[in-house]
Amino acid sequence: MVRLSFVFAVLAGSAAAQDRVPSHCIALADAAPGIEYLHNASFGAPLDRDTVRINYVDHSMFVIETAGGLRVATDFTGFLGTADFIPDVVTMNNAHSSHWTSVPDPAIPHVLQGWATDGAAADHYLDLGEMLIRNVPTDVRGAGGATIRQNGNSIFVFEAAGLCIGHLGHLHHEPDPAQYAALGRLDVVMAPVDGGLTLDLPTMVKVLTRLRASVVIPMHWFSEVSLDRFVADISADFAIDRPGASFAEVSLRSLPQRPTVMVLEPALLRPPQ
Repeated sequence: MVRLSFVFAVLAGSAAAQDRVPSHCIALADAAPGIEYLHNASFGAPLDRDTVRINYVDHSMFVIETAGGLRVATDFTGFLGTADFIPDVVTMNNAHSSHWTSVPDPAIPHVLQGWATDGAAADHYLDLGEMLIRNVPTDVRGAGGATIRQNGNSIFVFEAAGLCIGHLGHLHHEPDPAQYAALGRLDVVMAPVDGGLTLDLPTMVKVLTRLRASVVIPMHWFSEVSLDRFVADISADFAIDRPGASFAEVSLRSLPQRPTVMVLEPALLRPPQ
């Protein structure tokens, strides 16, 4: 269920949330400070206070790191690489086996399932102080296009360092007006761009434009062919950046002059060098 109480919860806050730079996911003003990208570090290296690092691990799996040491894995399948660490939080969707695991390590403090259980939509609002994690449920369609599971997927939103970072999961349909409102303005979006198993590419471009995303990180592409097709479809409205790295450091500094697609190269995590 989409909850308009998000706005009031963000405004009310908590003692722990006072350490988090307020974000503008649920728009409280018309202007946003912006984003800056740096590429001079790697997983586990220290971060500036108002910076997050986004590591593209594989398929739809990312690890988001904060300056305070929080590490969150998205669409977690159980294996992140050879780096020896336990994520503080993992999120999962179960449209396909490549987006979840039935046996997450019991040492993981927070395991957030994105699908409905016993008919009740997933409903997460996890305040970790430095980061707030919430979800917006969406439906999952069958092979013929018909909806087979209501609330079978979640778009997870991570609010940290003043940024709104969204992971669309295994998105199968354009969000409705209430879902768009619950998502709010997103600065960074991880978007599935296969164009078939998830949302078709014209509708995905429409969604990303509607979200006013400053930075789009393509995911869930099965070959350079599907990735290049997405890049070609969106290039009229978005600048294209190919840094040749598996990670990006993002902070609220200066927005790009145009919305930008940042193509990261997936790589399993290794111990810090």
